[in-house]
Amino acid sequence: MALPRRAHRPLTAQAATLVIDRWTRYNGDVTEFRVLGPLEVVADDGEPMALGGQKQRAVLGLLLMRANRVVATDFLIDALWGDNPPRTATTSLQNAISALRKVVGADVLLTKPPGYSIAVSPEAFDLARFEALVREARLFEPEARAAALRAALALWRGDRPLSDLALESAFEADVRRLEELRLATLEERIDADLAAGRHGDVVPELMSLVAANPLRERLRAQLMLAHYQPGRQDDALRAYQEARVALAELGLDPSPQLQELEKRILRHEVPQPRLADATVDEAHYEEVTAALLAGRLVPVVGHDVAALGDELARRVGYDDEGRDLSRVAQFVALTRGSGPLHDELSALLEASSAPNAVHRLLAALPALLRSRGLPHQLLVTTSYDLALEQALLDAGEEFDVVSYIATGRDRGRFGHRDPSGATHVIDLPNTYASELSLDRRTIVLKLHGGGDNGFVVTEDDYIAYLAHGDVATAIPVGLAARLRRSHFLFVGYGMREWSLRLVFARMAAGEPLAYRSWAVVPEARPLERQFWRARDVDLLELALEAYADGLARYVGLATEARA
Repeated sequence: MALPRRAHRPLTAQAATLVIDRWTRYNGDVTEFRVLGPLEVVADDGEPMALGGQKQRAVLGLLLMRANRVVATDFLIDALWGDNPPRTATTSLQNAISALRKVVGADVLLTKPPGYSIAVSPEAFDLARFEALVREARLFEPEARAAALRAALALWRGDRPLSDLALESAFEADVRRLEELRLATLEERIDADLAAGRHGDVVPELMSLVAANPLRERLRAQLMLAHYQPGRQDDALRAYQEARVALAELGLDPSPQLQELEKRILRHEVPQPRLADATVDEAHYEEVTAALLAGRLVPVVGHDVAALGDELARRVGYDDEGRDLSRVAQFVALTRGSGPLHDELSALLEASSAPNAVHRLLAALPALLRSRGLPHQLLVTTSYDLALEQALLDAGEEFDVVSYIATGRDRGRFGHRDPSGATHVIDLPNTYASELSLDRRTIVLKLHGGGDNGFVVTEDDYIAYLAHGDVATAIPVGLAARLRRSHFLFVGYGMREWSLRLVFARMAAGEPLAYRSWAVVPEARPLERQFWRARDVDLLELALEAYADGLARYVGLATEARA
């Protein structure tokens, strides 16, 4: 049965951006949009502009948190009014958009089917400037890195992002993400200060942070190190005991990592603290680049779906404590049906997906490979979103998509969609060869499906998925051969060992990987390290943005992009 015909099209439409400088202003007045504190639009005289009532401010906040992407009208109505919007919701939204255009300008707040988009340059958006400063800081030595991270944190106006909208349920996930981003950046800055030898300077700050975040073990470890490294072993051990007591009150034990740090302090065997931009040596980049240029590297792109599970739970009124995405999705499928589940997930992914540094790196590689007369890449993804495909489209690349079919009578097979939109079910993988070629273009292999093929997302989906064995028996023979003869580079996976085990089971049929492979994670816990070690995968603890920047520079992308 042929799949529905759908040509490639922009997945999250990019609105035109305006460069803000001293001679150019949004609407003649607007100079900056701010979300790192109360929501503000700042005029050229430095004063905040009047934004209207709460609903109007909420519309602007929702658009800014998805800046330069189209946000569907249905998503906005659901976020603003929940499951039972009034009959006047569409009109009220249109009125809010019209009023906001008078503030920011009609050339900034755009109507783009199926909704709206706000075009904001990075220079005029405090969140974009903050993220850019943090990325840049990771390239510096400790002293300069600490200073750069301080400059980034100085953009925050208080501790709470969108503080005037934080009580709105529509902003729960956004506020939680930004609060975590700020605290993680603060921890990175403290790491840099410790590496620069400012142990005594950070102790008072750490004591205050620990009091405010008593279960945050990274802060506890930093306080122990800040005490120990200048020679105050007793204070370091006392800090550990305080952590143990605080956790015990909730029936918890310190993590194995924190326990190990205490043991090393007792034995005076404390290593230098892990820096936020832990370095990767040239030998690693050389080996990965050699595998890439030899056509023997298969990136496997994952995604930590915790935020997606939280947002889906909020939208459907799932109140249980366990908000794992597969469990919430199972609840929706059982109570509302698979169709509404698909609709909810599609709306969430379309409204919130955006390419990150890894996606943009992978999308830049086809042009580099073509310039050297080399074949294209096979890119494997287990993500539910369309960020990888969007990055390729943004780069002007054509690509084939081979996606798992999770619903209908062809469930368990893979489907193929080419750049024209023509789609086919791969009934006989062993004979499906000429239709796909890495000599022609990049191929994206979506192991968990997506779009019209449905998603492997509920608990029942995963049970059925396991029953179909390894990927090699279901995908075209050429792709299966490439998987057998390649190094793997795993990026973007969080602490979801069962999901990772499933990926390995599908890709390798339970056999060890035949070629040396790597996994890149921002920070690994002991169980995660054990997981990768058991599969002979080298683990690199490094921010994904920093790793992507490093690999891009090594293969020459940064230089060629400027040429």
